[in-house]
Amino acid sequence: MQIDVVREEDAARMAEIYAPYVRETWVTFEVQAPDASEMAKRIRDYTQSYPWVVALDTSKASRHEQLVGYAYASAFRTRIAYQWSCEVSVYIDEAARARGIGSRLYQELFELLRLQGRRNAFAVIGLPNDASVHFHEKFDFEAVGVMRDAGHKLGAWRDVGLWQKRFNLDVNAPENPRDLRACINEWQAARAGLGAP
Repeated sequence: MQIDVVREEDAARMAEIYAPYVRETWVTFEVQAPDASEMAKRIRDYTQSYPWVVALDTSKASRHEQLVGYAYASAFRTRIAYQWSCEVSVYIDEAARARGIGSRLYQELFELLRLQGRRNAFAVIGLPNDASVHFHEKFDFEAVGVMRDAGHKLGAWRDVGLWQKRFNLDVNAPENPRDLRACINEWQAARAGLGAP
């Protein structure tokens, strides 16, 4: 399994992975699955400032077939004082679940966020979802609140829980988050030095 930075060409496969979550679950509050062009737009827009990573099963022939999951960060809120915080999500192809792929993706995503100088990652979890809660708490996320009846999906009102992970706590006077491209270059160099797959 290889973790790589997302490419715009990954959009179609990512849309395929995401669609069942939209159609069949309240994991996401989207109700219409984005197509490949919308996913490509999101990649272009979000990756100006926030990292997105993909998991590739290198035993497959093409990158499209190899892509089995992705994780990404996006703005938590848009006002400037929130710039050190972000929201994170991870999605794994149904056939590739329970293989540790989500954990690998989050490990690399959090390293990129740490390099950027981000301070908080928030997970917004549609409830109930014991698997997601357990997964995030494994990464030191702490429950910080529940919004009751925050959305209506699949025939019922759904609560949303907010979980928070904190890092870079030794920084008192923050600088603006670092340029993502520089952080990716540093991340790739460190992984090459360690012989990371």
